[in-house]
Formats: sequence, structure tokens, C-alpha cells
Amino acid sequence: MNKIKTAVVGVGSLGQHHARILSQHENSELVAVIDASEERGAQIAQLRGTKNFTSVDDVIGKINAAVIAVPTPYHYDIAKKFLNAGIHCLVEKPITISVEHADELISIAKTKKLVLQVGHIERFNPAFTAAKPYIKEPKFIEAVRIGPYDPRMNHIGVVLDLMIHDLDVILTLVKSKIVSIEAYGKKVFSEYEDTAKARLRFENGCIADISISRVSFDKCRKMAVCQNNGAVHIDYAGKTVNVYSSKNDVKHLKTMADIETITPEIGTKEPLFYEDDHFLSCIKDNKAPMITGENGRDALKLAHEILKNIRY
Repeated sequence: MNKIKTAVVGVGSLGQHHARILSQHENSELVAVIDASEERGAQIAQLRGTKNFTSVDDVIGKINAAVIAVPTPYHYDIAKKFLNAGIHCLVEKPITISVEHADELISIAKTKKLVLQVGHIERFNPAFTAAKPYIKEPKFIEAVRIGPYDPRMNHIGVVLDLMIHDLDVILTLVKSKIVSIEAYGKKVFSEYEDTAKARLRFENGCIADISISRVSFDKCRKMAVCQNNGAVHIDYAGKTVNVYSSKNDVKHLKTMADIETITPEIGTKEPLFYEDDHFLSCIKDNKAPMITGENGRDALKLAHEILKNIRY
């Protein structure tokens, strides 16, 4: 197959890196970047050796695939237009604002047999990839994701902006129905919740606690998964994994010598490269992506359930 003709819509802080990767990838020909700011688009286009456009209509018929990295409220309209035109789409998370719009995009992609991938980047994080084989049946999950306030994201709260990363991962790890949700949140700098906590209880007994904040000077993106005879600790930002388990399935530990520690080897490339590479390979090989539109919708649906349960 010839190189896939690609475009990136929205070349801000994240989209510019999609443009960088797609301009260098062996299976991609970056045909265009599209940005509402003509100056910004022209700057990135010149840097990446491609053309700049200000309207998605201008690239229809010129591309096979697109990465949509604009603010969430614009995901639906752009993705719908591209999918109806027969263009494969990687849509940054969350897939859309509403579950109904997500379902519509999924339906179009299925009808037209197109790849619709959602950008839940942590599943491409090499730390998570290294940790996943060691995670069997989670009993308790604790996720912490905090960082400084970003005015660019003031159109949504932390549940849709940040917590949705962990919701997607948790839904991937815990194959059981959620039976109860407790959630708390507070507005600090925006019209939406800027800090939030949620506790999910699953039918199989697993509990997941999630703490999210965008009002911290510190940055932290970690997850601990406890299971029978051990635990797996993931540092997404630091790209490290530690696996703790009892030696020979010892039930009652007597000394620290009864604990075995494993530090799996971690991939060296950036998560975004793995994400874009996977998107291109799915198009090339005509296969479903690891993170489907359905996965994106399910994480979005759970996020909305949490928002409905939040006590302010």
C-alpha cells in the first residue's frame, strides 16, 4: 500500500506533535494541517513541509485519514464530515461531548467500514503496556492524576478532561458491571469542576478510587492495582512499573524476603508515536483499532454518570 495521505486538524499543544509524527512516519504523507489560526497553521505547515488550510472542507478528496485534535465541542461536526466523506479518523479524547453524538459517529464508521480510533493515550503509554500482562484480576485500583491549571481546557471540567483517561483504563482492566458510584467535585478556577474524586464499585467486588485535580503545582499520573498476592504500580509520567508479588504464592508474609519485585522493561518511544503508528497500521491492514469508538463512548458514558453523581 502507498503512503496514507493524512491531515491533522488543530495544531495546538497536542496537534503539533501529531503533525510532527505523521510528517516523519514511513506510512504517512502529511498532506495538510488545518487550524482556525491561519498564522499558527502556516507556522506548523512550514515546519513540517506540508500545506496549511483553515477549513476541513478544503482537504476532503485530498486525504485518506485525519487526526482531530481540536477542542472537544468541535469533535462531532468535524469527525462526522470526514467519516461521511470516507476518511478514517483518530479523534482525541473525549470522543464527543454527548454519548448520542458518539453513537452516531460509531454508526457512520461501521456503515462505511472506516477506522474510528479514540485518543486515550495512556493505553499506548509504554508503562501501561509493560504493566498490563501482570494485571490479572484487580481487587482495588487507586488512580491519581493531578497537575496545574490549563486555561485552554476551561470548556470542560476535570472529569471529561483528565479523569476520562483513568476511566478508560479501569474499564479495560475490570471486566465487571459497575454497581455504584460516589463522586465529589469543586469548582476553583472555572465554571466546571476543577478537582474531583470518584469511587466505583463493581459487581465482582473490585473498587476503584480516582483522584483528579488541575489546581496543583505538582504533576502526578500514577495508578496502583492490587490483586491476589500482589500489586502493580504504574507511573505514567515517569515511565516506570513495579510489580510486587508474594513468592510461591505465600498467603501470609512473614518477612520482606517473601516478596518478589519485578521491574519490567519499558518501551522507549513516546506514547503518541505508538498511538499514531497503531492508527496507520489499522488503516493499512484493515483491522479494528485497540481503542474503538465504542471504547471511547463507554468511557464518556461513565464520565457523564460520574458528573450526575458529583456532590458539590
